[in-house]
Amino acid sequence: MTGRYGDLDYPTLAKRGTLLGLCLFAVGAAGELGAHAMGLQLPAWEATLLFDAEVLGVALFLLSPLVFGVALPLTE
Repeated sequence: MTGRYGDLDYPTLAKRGTLLGLCLFAVGAAGELGAHAMGLQLPAWEATLLFDAEVLGVALFLLSPLVFGVALPLTE
């Protein structure tokens, strides 16, 4: 029987969203720290891209368990 939002596997979506957020944050932070540790000057678009990856990663890391682990299963 499908639910209100179709046949979604909420635990898998919550885990994968959390892992994706953690990976985005790690890539953004490692890119910025690595560039500064080597003394490189990043172009503005690269610095913005890495910063946005960090912010999006934190948001995904925090919101995925809340949305897919708590809110959506309760609304079924």
